[in-house]
Amino acid sequence: MDKAKVYLWVLLDLLVIGIIINLVFFVMPAVKRYGNSLAPTRTITVSAEGKTTVTPDLALSSFSVVSRGKNPQDLADMNNQKVSAVVKFLKTEGLEDKDIKTTAYNLSPDYKYDPQTERNFITGYTLTQTVSVKMRDFNKVPEIIGGLTPLGVNQIGGISFTVEEPEKFLAIARSQAFEKAKTKAGEMASQNGTKLGRVLNIGEFQNVPVPYYVESARSSGLGSAAAPALPTIEPGTQEIQDQVTLTYELE
Repeated sequence: MDKAKVYLWVLLDLLVIGIIINLVFFVMPAVKRYGNSLAPTRTITVSAEGKTTVTPDLALSSFSVVSRGKNPQDLADMNNQKVSAVVKFLKTEGLEDKDIKTTAYNLSPDYKYDPQTERNFITGYTLTQTVSVKMRDFNKVPEIIGGLTPLGVNQIGGISFTVEEPEKFLAIARSQAFEKAKTKAGEMASQNGTKLGRVLNIGEFQNVPVPYYVESARSSGLGSAAAPALPTIEPGTQEIQDQVTLTYELE
């Protein structure tokens, strides 16, 4: 009987030790994690805006060579010759290969309706080849646009201005916004007799300027007629804004 009692007490001791270990290493950390996951009863949310002004460094434009005829192969040969001459001209004006890109090549049949047979039939084909360019030297933009039509370009879009690396300037605006938000939150907490705790949530709204357009004097349907020269290019400035929202726990 004495041995049985000893074994019983040993088992009870081991059971108690197991319970204590389980509480210390498993239950209490789990409770703490659960408590941390609960939303604090006292929080503060602030917003602030940062901004910086930039000067566009890219002028964007696109143009097309549109040809019509009955033989698709002849159209391709004619268009390719014109586009090759245009690309050669662009390179002589200082544009690099990376800034010249073919963005469309479309061959489509032209139809005509025959009321007697009540059917459409193909009368020829239209080939459109479009090239987009990035121009970095704004002083050359009027000269480049003006040199396209004599080479056979008969559709020219407007010119847009943008920034090549907006993220670099957005980072400046973001840094300003965060500093303003932190200062604002600290002042509000201090005025109410509390202190800022951990950051619970971060939100951001970016306002990166969309490229803005200057309508070109040359548009579609130019043919071979000369068009008036473009005025001096003035890219102006653009404002990049970033707004952040911070939610703090109050201690």
